[in-house]
Amino acid sequence: MSLEDLIDAFVNLDEEKVLRIVEILLREGKDPTEILEACRRATALIGERFERGEYFLSELVFASEIFNGVMRIVLPELKREVKPTGKIVLGTVQGDIHDIGKNIFKAFAEAAGFRIIDLGVDVPPERFVEAVRTHSPDILGMSGLLTISYESMKKTVEALREAGLRDKVKIIIGGGRVDEYVKRYTGADEWADNAMLGVKKCREMLGLGG
Repeated sequence: MSLEDLIDAFVNLDEEKVLRIVEILLREGKDPTEILEACRRATALIGERFERGEYFLSELVFASEIFNGVMRIVLPELKREVKPTGKIVLGTVQGDIHDIGKNIFKAFAEAAGFRIIDLGVDVPPERFVEAVRTHSPDILGMSGLLTISYESMKKTVEALREAGLRDKVKIIIGGGRVDEYVKRYTGADEWADNAMLGVKKCREMLGLGG
C-alpha cells in the first residue's frame, strides 16, 4: 500500500479502504504528516470534481466524515508535549464548507503548541471580526478550497480594517490553490498551500523561527 493508493481510495470515497490503508501505512512506519498531506491532496482533487459538477454537496460532506475517521487514527501519533506558542482564530470562509484542510492545519498547529479557536465552516466576515475582538488572537487563519472563497477572505480583511482590528492581528490564508497573488488580492500577511508550511509561517510571523 502506498500514499497514491490512499489518495485514489479517498478520491473515490471508499471509506473502508481509506481507513485500512492508513492503519497499514502507520504500522509500516510512515510519517503521519505525510499521510495527512496525502489526504489534503485528495480533498483538493475532490474539490475540483465538485467545481466541475461531478461531485455534489453530499460527497463533500462524506469526504469530511472520512477524514474525521482518518484523524481519529492519526492524531494520537501527532500529540506530544510542547510549550504554548500562541493563539490562532481559525475558520473556513463564507461560501465554502470544506473543513479537511482546516482540520489538518489545526492538528499540526495544536501539535506545535498553538491554542486554536475553531469557528468552523462558512464563517461570515462579521463572525471573524467578533472572534478577533473577543479572543485577541496572535493570528487569524482563513481557509478556503473553492476559488469563490478568495472574495470572502478579502471582505473579511476589509471588515477587520473597518473595525480597527487589522493592525492587531497577523492574517494567514490557506488552501490548495492559494498563492502570492491571492495573498495580495485579499490583503493577508501570509499564505500556505499545505498545513505544515502554514504552521511554519505562523511560527515565523511570531518570531519563533520555522
